[in-house]
Amino acid sequence: MPKSTPDTQLLRLKVDALHAVLDEMGAYIFTKDIHGCYTFANRKVLELFGFPLEQVLGKDDSHFFDLSISNELRVNDLRVMQHGEVIEQEETNVIRETGETRTYWCIKKPLRDANGLIIGMCGISSDITERKRLEVQIHEQKHLLDTVMNNVEAHIYMKDSSCTYLYANRKTAEMFSLSPEQIVGKRDIDLMPQEDVDHLRQLDTQVFETQTKQQGEESFKDASGRMRHYWTVKIPLQSAAHGDSLIGLSTDITELHLLKEELQRQASTDSLTGLYNRRYFYDVAHREFSRSKRSKLPLSVIAIDIDHFKMINDQHGHPMGDAVLCAMAKRCLEVIREADVLARTGGEEFSLLLPETSLNTAMEIAERLRCLLQGHDLQVGPAAIDITISLGVASYKKTETSFDTLFSRADHALLQAKQLGRNRVCSTP
Repeated sequence: MPKSTPDTQLLRLKVDALHAVLDEMGAYIFTKDIHGCYTFANRKVLELFGFPLEQVLGKDDSHFFDLSISNELRVNDLRVMQHGEVIEQEETNVIRETGETRTYWCIKKPLRDANGLIIGMCGISSDITERKRLEVQIHEQKHLLDTVMNNVEAHIYMKDSSCTYLYANRKTAEMFSLSPEQIVGKRDIDLMPQEDVDHLRQLDTQVFETQTKQQGEESFKDASGRMRHYWTVKIPLQSAAHGDSLIGLSTDITELHLLKEELQRQASTDSLTGLYNRRYFYDVAHREFSRSKRSKLPLSVIAIDIDHFKMINDQHGHPMGDAVLCAMAKRCLEVIREADVLARTGGEEFSLLLPETSLNTAMEIAERLRCLLQGHDLQVGPAAIDITISLGVASYKKTETSFDTLFSRADHALLQAKQLGRNRVCSTP
């Protein structure tokens, strides 16, 4: 046995040190000859195969992997050793000893001699099996979450404190005729008018300032210009990537809102003429009376009755009588002021509330209404009906304590107009 020299001892120490370093790298490091047989394997490789180094050196992968399943490994090795390629990609291998499937990120490079000829290859592989499992799990969870988010009947989105969208589900994006990907990165002002942005900002500001959940109704126009109404819940969120953020869930309540408005309209409207009904008239009248008394403003009311309306019903039938009531209501609406309140308060009885209106002005308005109908037949379908009206006018007195007394005086003036022959305007002093 040749005696070792200091140089060979030093070389041996360096090789042992290199092997020790490679054993501690935390990756699978190996070399193979041109035939694919192992010429080196670090501790991680040996632990994976379940054999000592002596039983690994000189053997190819068929001894350690099921190459009928892990054929990708052999194909990549051939690309390196036959074509000199450098491979950097994933490999999935089935360990023959355990049957376990593992996934690796592999870097494989050719080894060359002094003349540049390929004599083998070296490789380093990192086990990414767990990472891949987590990636698949995250992908599946994301797919499930996206499926849920994109199919719930709610607009779900995430914004940062500058109102920049970080996420939007499909329903939110469709509201702006965009895709979810096109929404991300845009601000509210990029998607809607400033007026709508200011409205939305109210809840956003409360969330960021209080860091508590906020909820309320929000309304703005969609891409088609139609006003939409939403019940919105906004929740604060601290994001490592984006800082102060919020998650919003907005449910479209437009149909409910319209139904509510319709019910309110029906509750305050006469179903035949479309004018306000008696209940609404009195609600407004009592409020206006209190305002006039408090602010010392004038207030007048006109009681109106169609003359001989029973005769119209008797001669032409009740459907024609109803048509006359509708035609008269339409004619009167054409001349009254926006602040005035015209209502049907009885069968053929109408009342007109005139806020901030003196007795003299009220008398002028009443006379204008009387003249509007006198001598001007109402066209009702194929028929033309000649009608006249009687009107009673009264204005608020400081001594009065309720609207009922004011309206009673107007009603008394109406009775006087009838007694004097109808088709006239009377007032109470």
